[in-house]
Amino acid sequence: MVASDDTFEEINDALVDVFNKVGWIEEASLHESIFKDISLKEMHIIAAISMYDEPSASEVAKEVHLTPSSMTTAIDKLVKKGYVERRRSQTDRRIVRLGLTHRGRVVYRAHQSFHRHLTHYLVDSLNVSDMQVVEDAILHLQEYLDNLNQSIK
Repeated sequence: MVASDDTFEEINDALVDVFNKVGWIEEASLHESIFKDISLKEMHIIAAISMYDEPSASEVAKEVHLTPSSMTTAIDKLVKKGYVERRRSQTDRRIVRLGLTHRGRVVYRAHQSFHRHLTHYLVDSLNVSDMQVVEDAILHLQEYLDNLNQSIK
């Protein structure tokens, strides 16, 4: 299916606008909350660590596209701010995993809630057929972005 030039431009403009607004609103929401001491990049590091996993710093660095040295600096800051803790493996003390503190879990949940509200707003007014079209389009875009991501690494 090929969109008309006008439709294509409308979709393109809307995607750029949505992407920009989500980033801006996330950043502004952090700065207006009790979590004003973290940046959006730090929030995404917290999200990459997640609630229940205990990834290594290198695993998180890969996910958020930071160099190992930049990740070390970012983790040091998040540890100092009380969002993240380093946890040594009980079986091999050389292995250090990352985990969220209570404060980290609270901001993680708030961030997840923000994204879930966006998704509900998008899908709640759709019928099953339209929801399938939206899902297919988003998954197709996600696949394209994943392929781009792989080619950049």
